[in-house]
Amino acid sequence: MALSPPAAARQVRRRALTCASAAATVLVLVGAGLPSPEALGVGDRLFPELGNPGYEVRAYDISFDYSGVNTRALQARTVIDAVVTSPAGLKSFNLDFASGKVKSLSVNGRTARYRSVKEDLVVTPARPAKRGDRLRVDVRHTSPTGDPGKGGWLRTKDGLAMANQADAAHRVFPANDHPSDKAAFTFHVTAPNALSVTAGGRPAGKSRKGARTVWTYRMAHPMATELAQVSIGRSHVRHTKGPHGLPLRDVLPRSDRAALEPWLAKTPGQVKWMEKRVGRYPFETYGLLMADAETGFELETQTLSLFEKRLFTVPAVPDWYKESIMVHELAHQWFGDSVTPEQWDDLWLNEGNATWYEWLYGAERGGPSLVSRVREAYRTSDTWRTEFGPPARLHPARPGNKIDIFRKSVYDGSAVVLYALREKIGAAAFDRLQREWVSRFRDDNASTDDYIALVNRISGKDLTRFMKDWLYGTKTPPMPGRPGWRSK
Repeated sequence: MALSPPAAARQVRRRALTCASAAATVLVLVGAGLPSPEALGVGDRLFPELGNPGYEVRAYDISFDYSGVNTRALQARTVIDAVVTSPAGLKSFNLDFASGKVKSLSVNGRTARYRSVKEDLVVTPARPAKRGDRLRVDVRHTSPTGDPGKGGWLRTKDGLAMANQADAAHRVFPANDHPSDKAAFTFHVTAPNALSVTAGGRPAGKSRKGARTVWTYRMAHPMATELAQVSIGRSHVRHTKGPHGLPLRDVLPRSDRAALEPWLAKTPGQVKWMEKRVGRYPFETYGLLMADAETGFELETQTLSLFEKRLFTVPAVPDWYKESIMVHELAHQWFGDSVTPEQWDDLWLNEGNATWYEWLYGAERGGPSLVSRVREAYRTSDTWRTEFGPPARLHPARPGNKIDIFRKSVYDGSAVVLYALREKIGAAAFDRLQREWVSRFRDDNASTDDYIALVNRISGKDLTRFMKDWLYGTKTPPMPGRPGWRSK
């Protein structure tokens, strides 16, 4: 995620494994049958009740029926294919689901009992499941729109888009809504013929039924729930090609084509620029969704990044900055989308790397130099660590503002950590590290410990203490090679 610029006359806001012992305890309780239903979680420190133990999702098949009025809830059906992982099996299990109303729920073709507890659905199948059993969970439900400040469906001037980060996908559909459980996704969206529907991944069918059309999209790579995207509106969909024939697909308001298409023409060069630094683009397509809505952020939804249209139409925002934010979200396709955090404490791996490439690209396009950006951030790093927490140990979000974890220390502060690492191991080793990171963990989850282990292997030194001081310390360590730099 990247924040909208202060020059746009809005307040800047920036906004991506489990605790084994806690999860194991929960699994035993679930397998044995709880005395009363309760909200569970997978042990994430920042979101304790997010995700659900005892099973892994293999695939989501989700259908939405959109009336054409974006203030009305969508009629929806979510089919989840999962496998039981609890050694004790499951007599009941939880799904994250917060906003919609459940109309029916079945497991493996048989009606199941369910109960809402906080932001969970506690499901009791007709038959207990053993470890290794498949679960096919079929939920018919509503999917409400426009819950300000809480994420999920985002109302645009002509329809809807999704903004599910960090924990809002379960306001749209039932899910195991934690990034550690990536899965395959298929979306079927029914909408009036006058509207266009686009989703992450590639088209997998389109059929017209009278005054309405059913659009199907399928993601070829596993995806975290928070990265899902569906756009519905009076849109122009622009198809072009990027490097090595990569299909590029952009979605923009029909009335703004002339103003916005020159920006979209920059994407092929940006993809090529990123590939030169970290390797082949990891997915089957890419593009920008330029939404006619004011959000205060841009978002790296997988293969179809969400942008405010206004970012590109406000004259006061310099061109180099707009382009660097485009690269920030593009970089997330490698860092955050393809290689996804195991827990939300690993968010710095997403935002630090995206900010790093944002700064590099911006410097080449007329913005401040990398060193000046890093030095300025270093000067303020101690303040951020006190106010927000160290890059890899953020303070929990304030009540009622879950995106509060997207703070300066996890953006600029984490980019400073990467600069310190490059100074410590040298530019050549750092470049190898970046390439191997996204290659080794492609389509998978990875943690801060995984990153530190790779740092040690690439550098040939034990830099564990160095990395932990930078990532977890309450005070910013001295910058290698810059004895005159001071933080406050």
